[in-house]
Amino acid sequence: MEHRIFTTTVASVYPLYVAKLERKGRTQAELDEVIRWLTGFDEARLQRELDEGATFEEFFADADLNPGASLITGVVCGVKVQEIEDPLMQRIRYLDKLVDELAKGKPMEKVLRPPLPDPLPKTV
Repeated sequence: MEHRIFTTTVASVYPLYVAKLERKGRTQAELDEVIRWLTGFDEARLQRELDEGATFEEFFADADLNPGASLITGVVCGVKVQEIEDPLMQRIRYLDKLVDELAKGKPMEKVLRPPLPDPLPKTV
């Protein structure tokens, strides 16, 4: 059974993220930066996804997920994000976790995990 959030539009949830962050003294620009970091979208692409009413399923299907996303850990809605088996649900929860971290005042440089180093040094 497909979860209802998969077919929910990102544009319908986006204002809720903005409101949550603004109540905590954060900005829409910071939200956009987090979303762009996670998805690989530029500003124009993010705006187009919102304007066109992309569902979460479509939004993340079009995204180039940041390799640093695998460093996102913690609990959202009582579930450890690193243990979520459904890849789409995990991506949605990654976004929720990033928004939560911003709302809790975590510095942006900590929210945006550093990229993972190459596992093996390249030999010449």
